[in-house]
This record gives sequence, C-alpha cells and structure tokens, in this order.
Amino acid sequence: MQQSGSEAVLAISPTSQIQTVVTSASSHPVPETAALEIRQAMGDQPLSQVVFFCSNDYDLKRLASALTRQFEGIDVVGCTTAGEISPDGYSTGGITVIGFSESYFTVEAALVTDLANFSFQDAQALVHSMLDNCHDQHVAPVKGHTFALTLLDGLSVQEERFLQLLNAHLGSIPLLGGSAADNMYHRKTHVYQNGKFHTDAAILLMVNTACDFEAFSIHHLIETEEKLVVTEADAAERRVIELNAEPAAVEYARALDLPIEALTAEVFALNPLTVKLGDQFYPRAIQKVNDDLSLSFYCAIDTGIVLTRSQPERILEGLNELFDGISCRIGTPQLVLGYDCTFRRLEIAHHGLCQQASEILKRHNVIGFNTYGEQFNGMHLNQTFTGVALGGVGF
Repeated sequence: MQQSGSEAVLAISPTSQIQTVVTSASSHPVPETAALEIRQAMGDQPLSQVVFFCSNDYDLKRLASALTRQFEGIDVVGCTTAGEISPDGYSTGGITVIGFSESYFTVEAALVTDLANFSFQDAQALVHSMLDNCHDQHVAPVKGHTFALTLLDGLSVQEERFLQLLNAHLGSIPLLGGSAADNMYHRKTHVYQNGKFHTDAAILLMVNTACDFEAFSIHHLIETEEKLVVTEADAAERRVIELNAEPAAVEYARALDLPIEALTAEVFALNPLTVKLGDQFYPRAIQKVNDDLSLSFYCAIDTGIVLTRSQPERILEGLNELFDGISCRIGTPQLVLGYDCTFRRLEIAHHGLCQQASEILKRHNVIGFNTYGEQFNGMHLNQTFTGVALGGVGF
C-alpha cells in the first residue's frame, strides 16, 4: 500500500445546497492512521450511518479497533474489496468511506450470520422490522423513498438463496449490493459490523431518504453465436465439470484457441460467458481453473445451462451513457454508490483505460468497490456496474 493523505468530498444538492452525504478516503497503510485520517476529513456533521470499503491487505483486527474508536456512537458497516473507488476514482490498498446525514437518511443496519440457515421466516421478520423502524423515524415516507443495500461474503456460495429470500419480502423496494472480495486471493472475504469483521455473513441496510434516487445495473457484453452447454456441474459449489461433454477447462480453452495454462483472471474477464434468462443475457464469470480441469464460477451454474460466448465492448461509453441518462432523470448525482465487478476493472486495466475510467467515476461522484459479484433485485450478477445514484432533496 502506498502512503498518501486523506481527502473528503461534501456532496451538495444542486438545487437546495443542502449537505446530505460526506465521503472520504485514505491510502495510508497503517490502520490506526487511516481510520484517523478518514474521521478527521469527514468533520462533525451528525451521521445516521457510515459505510466503508477497504483493502484486504490491512490487519483487519487492528482496523476494526481503530474504526470503533474513531466512530464511537455511529453505526459502521463495510467489507473487504478487490479494489476501491475513492473520490479520485479507482484506487487500491486503502479505505474509502461514505457518511449519511441523519437529517436526510434513516438507515437501519443488520448483520446476518450462518447464511445457509437463514430462512424465509427470518427474512420476513428482518425486513418488516427494519421497515417499521424506518417508518418511525419520519425522514420520508417508506413507499417510493426507500432502497435496500447488501454486502455479502463473496466466497460464501450463498448469495442467490439469501437474495431471493430478501427480495420476496421487499415488494417494490429496490435491492442492490455487492459481494466482498479479497484482492483476488480467493481465501477469505469479510463483511463488518459492530466492531468486527465476519465471514459466512451478510449486511443488510434499509435506507429511507428524502433524496431522489435511481437504482441501476448495466453490463457491456454482446453475445455471439458460439454456445457451450454445461453437461455436468456441481451446482452447490458453482463448479462446472464438463462443457460440451469435455472437461470444462479443456473445452473453454479450445473455444479461445488457447492452452489451458494460459487461462487467467484477465483471460476470463476478456472472454466472458453469458446465460439467457427470458429475453436478456446475464454474465456468468469464471473464478478459476481447478486441478481436475473443472471451472469454478462466481455465480450460479447448473447442469443443462447453455452458456454463450460473449464479447466486451464500449465499456467507458456505457458508463458515460448511464450517467447522462441518470443526470437527465434526477439531476447531477451528489453521490453514486457503485458496485463494480473486478473483471470490469481488469478489462479496463488491460486496455490502459484506468485514468479515463477514474476521471468518469470522479466526475460523477462515484464511491464504491470492485466486487466478486453484484446484486440487483434478487439476482446475483457478474461483470456489471450496479448501484444507486442519489440526487437532490426531493421530499
């Protein structure tokens, strides 16, 4: 991690000049110093919630203690990443933070552990309790002014089930989020609440706000005619054993005209696969090649699924088009909370576009992180840019 100072950006509603969120970041490698820098930069505004995204390179126990000291009396949640999006765009090896003003946001936060045993009844009780608490705070009516955010252990293999259970009880409330990462090590990913980092866990945030907002999810992949049929899979482990009745890694490498040893994360990012659900194609990202030549995926996979080879195109143009549309609908965003797949960042780096991408993200006030998967309205996704844009105070 490189040392540098911290920074803070105050997000102001363009129409009313009301300060509603504050962001800060630090790339200092010492946890105590990084926590001090971000806290000092955020000032003394009363906050209802703090959300952070941090590098897995930190000593997480020390960082947890430091954050507890610096944000005493404020609820703090967060997760580890495969890269951060700070007020200056893409960054690595640091921590980036969002604080929500208590005057314009009621935020209810809950930690869910033991994801495999989280039930339909658990989801119902949790969602209804959080919505009742939001209603009691009187910041804004719940209907039309509330969205839900998730942070999930990105190696739990429980994302699809957890999201479906939550979405069943949220009705018209948008649900979006990201899967925690660990700098592409694929060992342990963590979420944070109550002064501790957790695995096999998820954070749910219910955000009720007086600000206008728009939830979104985009990808930049175009399907081709080449198909790869999953002829054998271990769905519980998200592992494809055979494609087209051949060892999965062998068949995928053949399709790319590459040797198996050339299959890396960058190759997976540049040669994506998608699955058709209804009339839409959704990316399914490969995580790694296993010793038995099977392929592990970041997202749900099963025997019989037809995967389509796809091609990435116009990744920065897609970002610009997204933000142009959002600005037309809700005004210039004061904050965009962005969950950006790590494969998108690998692709951007491969093409030497990091500076241009960072300029776009900075210009549109994006704060977030690079994920092992994204969530949108009950679906677990890969290779997308998903998030929520906050406009001015509209209530």
